[in-house]
Amino acid sequence: MKIYNFKLIVLISVLFVAFTSCGKQKKTETIVKEEVLPEDIVEMRDDQIKLAGIETGAVELRSLSGTLKVSGIVTAPPQNTAMVSMPMGGFVKSTSLIPGSLVAKGQTLAVIENSDFIDIQQNYLEAKSKLEYTEADYNRQSELYKNDVASKKNMQQITSEYKNLKVQVKALEQKLTMIGIHPARLTENNISRFARLVSPISGYIKTANVSIGKSVSASDILFEIVNTQKLLLQLSLFEKDADKVSTGQKIRFFINNETEEHVAQVYQTAKSVDADKTYKVYASYQGSCRNVLPGMYVNGEIEASGNKVTAVPSEAIVSFEDKDYIFVFGRDKKEDGKPFTEYRMIEVQEGVSDDGFTEVVLPPNCDINTVKVVIKGAYNLLSAKKNAGEMAC
Repeated sequence: MKIYNFKLIVLISVLFVAFTSCGKQKKTETIVKEEVLPEDIVEMRDDQIKLAGIETGAVELRSLSGTLKVSGIVTAPPQNTAMVSMPMGGFVKSTSLIPGSLVAKGQTLAVIENSDFIDIQQNYLEAKSKLEYTEADYNRQSELYKNDVASKKNMQQITSEYKNLKVQVKALEQKLTMIGIHPARLTENNISRFARLVSPISGYIKTANVSIGKSVSASDILFEIVNTQKLLLQLSLFEKDADKVSTGQKIRFFINNETEEHVAQVYQTAKSVDADKTYKVYASYQGSCRNVLPGMYVNGEIEASGNKVTAVPSEAIVSFEDKDYIFVFGRDKKEDGKPFTEYRMIEVQEGVSDDGFTEVVLPPNCDINTVKVVIKGAYNLLSAKKNAGEMAC
């Protein structure tokens, strides 16, 4: 009986040890170390590289004379734009203009009523009358003074009064001119409480902030006038493209996605970069078209100058999440005795394109003399990055 108990104990011990060892082995077999690659790294085997048709090459220095994509707005130069207001304010008596109306320089835009106009005309006529009398007295006293008949004190007094009246009359003339009243035509018989607001330039009414009986102040803009005969394009470029544009270059532009092509010529470039890192270019519109109006948004192309820039084949550049990238050779390595190659994804800024090559601005730490760029099969590498496990290892 003791022998059987001993055998049973040994059998149970052997089974326990076997069961424990098997559990450890299974547990050990389930632990597999997986390599975690950085987000900018794609790893491929040699057979996958051949299947994807991946080839590498060098970054080249090329003279590209392609086109620069630009956007901006149609605007008018300052001398062809006018904001019209009434210097002394008043009440709008009459007007017949609406936005879009064509006006000529000197044409009446509105009639303004103000009792202060009467006071200015009265003061002017009175000062002018006094000046005529004082001028005659001044001339008479001058003759007497020359003949030692008048005293020096009287001469000084009449001279001072005469000069003061001349200044007063000139000042009142300027005030009358500001409100649209011609001093030379003003007499005691045509004093009026009304003044004409006239257009300083020829063009079209862009805005009209008036209505009959409206009270307006000197700071109120009543009319905005734009001359559309000489329009400009205000275009924005990235600062990296500033040296590719110069005076005299032609611009082809389109408005509102129309197929009709318009032409402009660069006449001035900005001398500084804006806070948003854009560079302004101004071009004069060549020709006339009713569809081209101030404030319109435009898309255009500028023929870029042929300076030498860092460039790669256009197919080497891929777009991912609204950014541009290239792939470069990282390193060769082995895993479990199998050869692998790592490719690194680098963000670049894309420039002009010409003859199958595109300008790229590389990161500062990228040496163009040693870097190997994927010039073929870049989109296959991008697919490997997007579809984890399909092409990437």
